[in-house]
Amino acid sequence: MENLPLTSNVRKDLPIKPSTSYQSVKQAKKLAARNVGISSDDDMIDITTSGTMTERTLNQRSPINLPGSGETEDIPGIGQYEDFHTIDWQRDIARDRQRHRYILKRRQNSFIDLIKSAHDAWSGWLCVLLVGLVTGTVAAIIDIGTSWMSDLKFGICPQAFWLNMEQCCWSSNETSIELDKGNCSQWLYWSEFLTSSNYGTFAYIISYLFYIAWALLFAALAAGLVRMFAPYACGSGVPEIKTILSGFIIRGYLGKWTLLIKSVGIMMCVSAGLSLGKEGPMVHIASCIGNILSYLFPKYGRNEAKKREILSAAAAAGVSVAFGAPIGGVLFSLEEVSYYFPLKTLWRSFFCALVAAFVLSSINPFGNEHSVMFYVEYHRPWMFFELIPFIGLGIIGGVIATIFIKCNIRWCRFRKSSILGQYPVLEVLLLTAVTAVLSYPNPYTRMGTSKLIYLLFSQCDVSSHDGLCDYTTEKANVAGPGVYTSMILLSMAFILKLVTTIFTFGIKVPCGLFIPSLAMGGITGRIVGIFMQQLAAKHPHLWFFDNSCGLPGQEDCITPGLYAMVGAAAVLGGVTRMTVSLVVIMFELTGGVRYIVPLMAAVMASKWVGDALGKEGMYDAHIQLNGYPFLDSKEEIVHTALAADVMQPRRAESLNVLTQSSMSLEDIEILLKETEHNGFPVVISRESQYLVGYVLRRDLQLAIENAKRTIDGLLPESLVFFTDVTQQIMPSPLKLKKILDMAPITITDQTPMETVVDMFRKLGLRQTLVTHNGRLLGVITKKDILRYIKQVDNEDPSSVLFH
Repeated sequence: MENLPLTSNVRKDLPIKPSTSYQSVKQAKKLAARNVGISSDDDMIDITTSGTMTERTLNQRSPINLPGSGETEDIPGIGQYEDFHTIDWQRDIARDRQRHRYILKRRQNSFIDLIKSAHDAWSGWLCVLLVGLVTGTVAAIIDIGTSWMSDLKFGICPQAFWLNMEQCCWSSNETSIELDKGNCSQWLYWSEFLTSSNYGTFAYIISYLFYIAWALLFAALAAGLVRMFAPYACGSGVPEIKTILSGFIIRGYLGKWTLLIKSVGIMMCVSAGLSLGKEGPMVHIASCIGNILSYLFPKYGRNEAKKREILSAAAAAGVSVAFGAPIGGVLFSLEEVSYYFPLKTLWRSFFCALVAAFVLSSINPFGNEHSVMFYVEYHRPWMFFELIPFIGLGIIGGVIATIFIKCNIRWCRFRKSSILGQYPVLEVLLLTAVTAVLSYPNPYTRMGTSKLIYLLFSQCDVSSHDGLCDYTTEKANVAGPGVYTSMILLSMAFILKLVTTIFTFGIKVPCGLFIPSLAMGGITGRIVGIFMQQLAAKHPHLWFFDNSCGLPGQEDCITPGLYAMVGAAAVLGGVTRMTVSLVVIMFELTGGVRYIVPLMAAVMASKWVGDALGKEGMYDAHIQLNGYPFLDSKEEIVHTALAADVMQPRRAESLNVLTQSSMSLEDIEILLKETEHNGFPVVISRESQYLVGYVLRRDLQLAIENAKRTIDGLLPESLVFFTDVTQQIMPSPLKLKKILDMAPITITDQTPMETVVDMFRKLGLRQTLVTHNGRLLGVITKKDILRYIKQVDNEDPSSVLFH
């Protein structure tokens, strides 16, 4: 085989663009602030690591003296990362192991070193403890603030304006509040406050106008704060958290300003009555807290791979405080957002979620004895034949979720390509105005979405005043006219929720889709439950009821609230494609442990239908829409190819490489100037291109800059050595062996692409070198893998690049 020629021709498709390109970083930051989707033309790395690497390999992958190891780092900046680039997972793990070995070696020297060793051992637990404490406190503040501002749209407590309606009524021991009007003497609606009357057309108009005005004010404040101070605070944040946990660096996305603005903004957006929830953004908020607190511990703050262990635990705490579901939070982090989740991270995530839930329960923002958001208590177990309507709800949920995802993605794609995307604040205000105008006339959309879900899940009792519980007194399960009127209103509410959520998710304010999805599913389930209830009431002797209905004391054999709970899980499962974590969250959310089987049946049916009608859930769809650099571990490769078919450059093209001992400093600087590769293979010589190792572009640039400052007599014609040099050479050579990775991952040109993709997923590779009989042929990068998968799926390969 002929030798591959050495050349410095520019090939932008080999490995990746440099981290120090000012124009590319500047453009990426500008577009990121607008799209909140960072997907640069970089080679991305998954944050997984291999358990088969030897100590020699790990030492070779971390050749520099580490900070905190008692020695001075010779080349400042190595081991850190630029914005919009990826971490070297295996290298960071090697650095941490070397630091850990150094601490263990010195702990016998003195008592102080022993204390340092003990601190290093429990610093991870202390960090997640602090994350749990702060997350629980912030969640309680958000819950209290949201409740107060939501009630502020309807009225005010004159004696103490900072109290919401429920708290205001506690002082007068009047806690029963009707749907349309309150019977609390301490609380004044705006119509009462201005006209001393809460009845009549004029009072209705006053309340209507105040409702719209407060909604517009809250939405304008939220959109303005996001636009001016924290562009990263918009959206749900879950797709971006998934991308960050897979190894991508987005400076500022988990910063203090994002934390502050997202916490304040989500309270305002929910209070504005927009069709969104605060539960998804709580994952982002908790991750911000985890990122900020990790800097108190250099073990995590200065090591990006270790930091992601804290971020995984923080994501679990976010779901824990959002729903009062610590176990579901851990499973959510494991199933949905975390790419690398070892057993140690599982324990710490559970501890973090437990602490956060305990703090939230201690503060008691809901004002009741239950720590869950929608506590329900059904007195009758479900019957076996009900699995049929439960599975039917799962099918309906999958269809609704597919319609929602496809419509939302089309609208978001239109927003990005149209002039509408240039006026995000105006879009928020228009959407808020339309939502408020259409929501107020319907009592089920006028109330907060969380209150609506609680109403749908609840079981009717004698104290219920809502139309949903308008049953005849002669036979408690025969619906009266109020029930049918409520079903019509709920159907209209479902249509409004579906349409407004399609347009709302993705606007430039904090917004989540958990609560809107639960609301849509809850409405569907409640309607189906009422239908089944009336069927049992009017035809109790049908064979599938098995004489369980219509008998004395068994009139309520069908519980519509249970169907609402199952329908809510079905739609949310279809939207997010969660399974195990969703079932656990639902029974923790409601306290309905005995209904796990109906929830499992509906969630699985929803997932199967959703997968059949659409390939991905909402979070994965937004990852694809924004071109996030994420390699999905669940995706299967259908077609096959060989590594030689995917590698760059092709066989007939040239490859840019470095030689181990025959290139001058000037030659390397010219190569760096004329190419934009993120790294360069090092070979023996131009004639014998047998692989020696691999060097990163950033490390090479930092080493050259450091050498120019510290080495006297360094000239452009000085030779650069990537090997040990014993003889005297003039002018003074530049020795760069310590930045050389002498154990790069290599494959042969005949390796099947299924194996290559599996290696990238499980080893977290940044790139792999392709050889034939030991000679270097080319490179396969993470970007090449993403392009290959797109081509296999008959999609546009350029969609994985930043644009």
